[in-house]
Amino acid sequence: MWTSCETKARETARLLAPADVPVLEREDLGENDRSATGFVAPERFEHLAEAFFASPQVSVCGWATAADEQRRIISAVDAVLADERAGDGDVVVVSHGGVGTLLLCSLLDRSITRALDQPGQGHFFAFDRDQRHVLHHWRPLEDLAAGSR
Repeated sequence: MWTSCETKARETARLLAPADVPVLEREDLGENDRSATGFVAPERFEHLAEAFFASPQVSVCGWATAADEQRRIISAVDAVLADERAGDGDVVVVSHGGVGTLLLCSLLDRSITRALDQPGQGHFFAFDRDQRHVLHHWRPLEDLAAGSR
């Protein structure tokens, strides 16, 4: 199991990981860089997120561009899957919704779009690590308890 170094992702990974599965961290699995604005109120955040996805080559209020962040997350996931500690079986990557959306767009060979964003916090999707094709779109984490992959 791999996670970003940020608290929310770390805590989620530790909740999901069986006791015998190590949780490994990578900085480049982190949230999209929004440090230029820091925390913004939810309504303003939604407006900025819409602009982030709508204009992937443009920096919104100093945020990293969606296109740059997509390249970063693709590279990070490629590095995870190439790491010998990942083995050759299933790998779980715990990151953040916007990052996952950018990865999902790439895996589906779609332009960056918020239309593929997770429907709310606490969702996951799955893809075949070798073929890189999507097995299913966003599902709630509760589906994991039911044995869904």
